[in-house]
Amino acid sequence: MVWIIVIAVVVVLVLYVITAYNALVRKRNQVDNAWSQIDVQLKRRIDLIPNLVETVKGYAAHERETLEAVINARNAAIAAAPNPASQAAADNALTGALRQLFALSEAYPDLKANQNFLALQEELTATEGRVAYARQFYNDSVLSYNNKLQTFPTVVIASMFNFEKREYFEADEASREVPKVEF
Repeated sequence: MVWIIVIAVVVVLVLYVITAYNALVRKRNQVDNAWSQIDVQLKRRIDLIPNLVETVKGYAAHERETLEAVINARNAAIAAAPNPASQAAADNALTGALRQLFALSEAYPDLKANQNFLALQEELTATEGRVAYARQFYNDSVLSYNNKLQTFPTVVIASMFNFEKREYFEADEASREVPKVEF
């Protein structure tokens, strides 16, 4: 009778370890999927920038410094390491450069009325929304995964199989600030 109880306890423990391990794998894969969605949207935005720069260049050729800032930020985003901290820093720099570029359109009425510029601006705005959604999904997935990873008794299984905590995709302080409006 004792052997049956011991075997039953061992079977229950093995089943729990298998279930917990599989749950951690599912959560980790969800985080990886969410990260790839951010990557897709960031690349989509990066691909739109050369056309936008060329359009602006025709109207505001003497705004070289702003155009170079956008190009440099784009190149930095392409070269950024594939981790949330590096990608977030590059994304924040690119967002700031694009803000400067869009601010130029106010000084150039012809550019502001250009259909190509308007279409690219609309596409970038839509992409920004997709990036924001992908970031939120990624961070929610990381939260769920990290919670699962750090709660008892799953933390024991996680440490046995070397599951590692993931980092959030965080915006910098400048992108969290409310724009200052002056009249």
